[in-house]
Amino acid sequence: MAKPRRFFRPAWADVNLDALAFNARRLRARLPAATDLLFVVKANAYGHGLLEISRAARDRHLCDFLGVSSVEEGLAIRGEGVRLPTLILGSLYPFESFSAAMDAHLIPTIASLDAARTLKLLARRRRSRVECHLKLETGMNRIGVTLPTALAIARELRQDPFVRISGAYTQLSSAGSDRAYTRRQLQAFAQGSAALERALGHELLLHAANSEAALRHPESRLGMVRSGLALYGLLPGFRPVMSLRCRIVFLKIVAEGSSVSYGRTFTAKRRTVVATLPMGYGDGIPRALSNKGHVLIRGRRCPIIGQVAMDMAMIDATEAPGVQAGDEAVFLGGQGASRIAVSDWARLLGMSPYEIVCAIQARVPRLAA
Repeated sequence: MAKPRRFFRPAWADVNLDALAFNARRLRARLPAATDLLFVVKANAYGHGLLEISRAARDRHLCDFLGVSSVEEGLAIRGEGVRLPTLILGSLYPFESFSAAMDAHLIPTIASLDAARTLKLLARRRRSRVECHLKLETGMNRIGVTLPTALAIARELRQDPFVRISGAYTQLSSAGSDRAYTRRQLQAFAQGSAALERALGHELLLHAANSEAALRHPESRLGMVRSGLALYGLLPGFRPVMSLRCRIVFLKIVAEGSSVSYGRTFTAKRRTVVATLPMGYGDGIPRALSNKGHVLIRGRRCPIIGQVAMDMAMIDATEAPGVQAGDEAVFLGGQGASRIAVSDWARLLGMSPYEIVCAIQARVPRLAA
């Protein structure tokens, strides 16, 4: 299918918003009716396009919250007119960034007593109300406060007219691999959040579960679930949202014994049809796929040959009948009856699905439909 003429280099990522909506519905069906759903859209929505996914979440009413990692990501969403409640999942530093977060009505995370005091002073100076979420440390040991510090923050903010702690959360480190440790983290969070609610004198929106926790540990679902992998179709039972495609820009025939690409790591063992594709490691195609991976051309799995370059990759298209310049090539996604999944790359390269999709660079246009 011809692509809209929004770019000249024939390389793009298709973002299937119907698949995104399907995944959101499928995940919600596993959650209690009262549990909110937060779309994690940090890191350019796991490479799927921050603005494209955020607009779809708003327009299709797919979630209750968005989650970003920085003020900058939150400002980009607000610049597109997306007003969904947006939680900054990272710890804000330097604290001067609280001001920009407040201007954009973003919800900051508080992960230290100093941060709580700074936010209190700023809100009082501005005479502006702000809500925040408190992050509790339960075993991830990245950011978060211990329970004694959380209670000190509660005392600091309990009577404050401008700052309200409206939620509390934690990060589960091993929800997909260590059931016993996950249970210990959830127990610690349940005890800590109950003490925090008593100290504050009001209930909080509690959240601990990522996608794998929500699916594997029903007790983790609480008041909200923060989902990324499931929503983007990177777990079994969910539909992949992004495919990575381009068109062949050059074809040549090389003789047996000819080498291809940098370092001469590939030598043709036969007369070989070489297709050059306009995507490389500068776009997020892992260089480790050199002489290992495949792409789909005319429904056939065709090997990547030679070193993947910054802007191009070479493919042995000898077995693709009638191949021509301009034919579509698929790095990730389906073509005919064949498919290459993110999980295929992950297994082949010993990487996580996160690493693969987050590496797809912003210079690759996202076509959302």
